Amino acid sequence: MATGCHFATQIEQRLLGRNPVFESFFARESHGLAAASREMSERFLRGGRLLAFGRGPYATDAQHVSVEFVHPVIVGKRALPALDLSLQFRPWLEAIVKPYDMVMGFGPPKGDLEVWAALEAARKRNAMTFALPGLEGSYFANPATTDPFIHQEIVEVLYHTLWETVHVYFEHRELGHDIGEASFLYPFLGREKQETTDLLSQVAASIEMKGNDDSRLREQVAREESEKIGNAVAAIWERVQRGGKLILFGNGGSATDANDFALDCVMPPAGFEPIPAISLSMEPANLSAIANDVGQELIFLRQLIAQAQPNDVAIGISTSGGSRNIILALEEARKRNLLTVALLGYDGGEVVRRKAADFPLVVRSDYIPRIQEVQASIYHVIREELEELRRG
Repeated sequence: MATGCHFATQIEQRLLGRNPVFESFFARESHGLAAASREMSERFLRGGRLLAFGRGPYATDAQHVSVEFVHPVIVGKRALPALDLSLQFRPWLEAIVKPYDMVMGFGPPKGDLEVWAALEAARKRNAMTFALPGLEGSYFANPATTDPFIHQEIVEVLYHTLWETVHVYFEHRELGHDIGEASFLYPFLGREKQETTDLLSQVAASIEMKGNDDSRLREQVAREESEKIGNAVAAIWERVQRGGKLILFGNGGSATDANDFALDCVMPPAGFEPIPAISLSMEPANLSAIANDVGQELIFLRQLIAQAQPNDVAIGISTSGGSRNIILALEEARKRNLLTVALLGYDGGEVVRRKAADFPLVVRSDYIPRIQEVQASIYHVIREELEELRRG
């Protein structure tokens, strides 16, 4: 079996190769994103909603946007109305879109004609539109790359930035000059009243810094985790060759990443072959039934008991490393002799301390959006390396 040393250099190159693309994109788009965030804040204050959608793996971006705005990761931030309409986005939009709404469509680097048509229909109703990617709209971004994985990672940073910046504008507007708890996000916003134009340019500068922060964190992961990622890839591939499948799970934004990873396996980019995978986070009826009847700590454990087979791989995704339902599922997987992998943040948390995963892959940061963004790079690189092994 190949070892992590065999893959480590290539994995490091894949991770580091993303950085120039990210930095160039956010240097180019920072002012446009700052202005778009300001308009979003005004629309939310007028009662607007964020309506998001996509198809295939890009539907998971709509899921992620919805949970970030409704259930913000920073304690004390307001819940904002957002919905994922991916299941039937065109009729749903036609039924509910209002003039103050914001409509966000996701797709592959080449775009999606159905998504674009739905965005145009929403624009005609005076909704603010985001084409990610696209050639027209209130905000649109030309693809920074033809690589579907890197494109999706850039878009994740983009909508995290929109979310962060909307809250900065809320607090600047409501407090006049003190940005309160958002100060650690944008430390340049002091306690002296600023002109809006000056605020816009400084927010744009900070947005550009976000791309640079991601680069530094990705460099750290490339340096510290590449060999471990390679070992995990080799072990996963051995299980897949023996007929195993990937079983993925996570909460909130990590749930959407688990869903995305599963879809990247079964609906891969052109030229890739499918790999069997499921996401336990993609089962709303099971999740709500188990949480209601026996408790949310068992939502993944109960499903794992039903789904696991001897050669499977259990992959838990957690920014904190402390989610009880993730730990219980990983520990049950180990009892059943499944291979266990965990994508973690902070210092790895209880997953590391309890040795609940054979391969804990840690993004050492304490800020959830940046952790999630680099975790996306990690699981996309894992998927790329699995395809390399298939090709021999």
